[in-house]
Amino acid sequence: MNVRFFALFAGVFCITLAVITQGVLPFVEPSSRTTRVTSVVRTDFGQLKWTVSEATDYTEQQRRGRNIYLREGCWYCHSQFVRPVTGEIRRWGPVSEAGEYAYDVPHLLGTRRIGPDLTRVGLKYSDEWHLAHFYNPRMLVPDSIMAPYRGLFHEPDAAVRIVDDGAGNRTLERTEVTEGLFDFDSQQAIQLTPNAYGLLFVPLKARERKPIILTPNDEYTGETVSIAAETEAVAALVSYVQKLGTNRGKWRDLFEPQSLEVMDATMPRSEEWIAYGKEVYERRCIGCHGAKGDGNGPAATFMFNQRPRDFTSAVFKFRLTKEPLPTDGDMLRTITRGIRGTAMPPWYELPLNDRLAVIQYIKYELAVDRSDPASPYAFFVEEPPGPPLYIGRPPTPSQTMLDRGKEVWQVAKCWECHGQGGKGDGEKAAGLKDDIGFATPPADLTSGQFKSGPAVEDIFRTITTGLSGTPMPSYRDSFPDEDRWALSYFVVALSAYKDPLSLQPLSIKQEARAALNDLELVADKPERAYVPDPSVPASGPPALPGEKQAPAGG
Repeated sequence: MNVRFFALFAGVFCITLAVITQGVLPFVEPSSRTTRVTSVVRTDFGQLKWTVSEATDYTEQQRRGRNIYLREGCWYCHSQFVRPVTGEIRRWGPVSEAGEYAYDVPHLLGTRRIGPDLTRVGLKYSDEWHLAHFYNPRMLVPDSIMAPYRGLFHEPDAAVRIVDDGAGNRTLERTEVTEGLFDFDSQQAIQLTPNAYGLLFVPLKARERKPIILTPNDEYTGETVSIAAETEAVAALVSYVQKLGTNRGKWRDLFEPQSLEVMDATMPRSEEWIAYGKEVYERRCIGCHGAKGDGNGPAATFMFNQRPRDFTSAVFKFRLTKEPLPTDGDMLRTITRGIRGTAMPPWYELPLNDRLAVIQYIKYELAVDRSDPASPYAFFVEEPPGPPLYIGRPPTPSQTMLDRGKEVWQVAKCWECHGQGGKGDGEKAAGLKDDIGFATPPADLTSGQFKSGPAVEDIFRTITTGLSGTPMPSYRDSFPDEDRWALSYFVVALSAYKDPLSLQPLSIKQEARAALNDLELVADKPERAYVPDPSVPASGPPALPGEKQAPAGG
């Protein structure tokens, strides 16, 4: 009887404590109701600075996704809190602030980190990566212990036939099931590619378009496919996850662990390192890039906006060389940083040896033309990369330079693809394809999700070398350095003072904007954030000699 009494008392006590801490204290403790946070903004001159701002509430879709997150028990394994210790700051990002949780009731802080902490996961991965991850986590992480959430997808019981549409294209058979997923009478088409196992992902945006099955490299040769269709529920869940951490603005563009800059690096070929690199590849890369490195891994069907890189063709977008092939340093930079806005995440958490080894495997085992089995052509052996191009220090930006950049934008006809406003909606955008034949939409430059990196030097590098395998050309011989720098600053400024998630202009006073645009203003840490409200005192360490302290502004 005594044991039962103590067990009952302990249960009631724990429940009461949970109600008080999760339900009562958030309404009583003033700091739990503050919406004040420090966040990173991009200024008109391309600088990234911390400022005090206000957290925003969830949208209706994000709140629905949060309810699904609660319902499915995601918070059992994933915490949402960055503690003020070096290990967490360098892994997850800036220390959590009270204002980030102003709209969270109940709080989902958690302590059981069986899975990664999700406080800063917003915009680290693309929507497509999350969709593949929810469908089957082991597609992307073979040793993941997370359960699949296939119940959030619509999966018709019967396979669907691939047929000829009468106009030279392959499409899906028109049935009661497929008519609920597509608009076969639409003038707009959506190109979808099954994976090698016959799984075809169908996004919500396909509801208003007719399907075209695109397999330029025989990615799938079967006659029927199994469908996994996106639903409003999984779209809401992804929307919620993408919100996490974005109240801190463009903090990831200042995140030191993934801000690797390498001019040149070369490792001699080593069979031991190649073997080690294969192990890393099979654990980290095979889900998207495939066992053969052809960009047709099991998760590739979910990447309908931008396919994973096909290593076998040895076409790499990001480099600092005149010749098409990148150096080891170029590849190390890409792997470490990831490719923003795509399913390629940053891999700064991987040990450096892992990253260097997988580069060896990609170069010497995957980047090989094996169309003639008797005489395979190893690109990195036959065509070694040349020396890196030199990029000098960027000039000091000014309004005059931005005006010149706008003129170069017009002369270079960047607007034909990216649109006059840089949103990726130019007159040629719809028909752009990569060298393989997949659609390659031009980047929305107003998002600030620059694939090659967030700094003006990264934009200058892309403008100088172009993006191999895509319609983006090199302007190295077309414009002098000063024009390319001006254009780079103009491109960076297109995302100035924009919310990184909604892409809407930030609500910021003109006085604060002018203060943040001051090139001498130092606001490089949350503790030294610029404070727009003069009633809130500035805090943080004093400015260094020659620096201007981030003061309270208008």
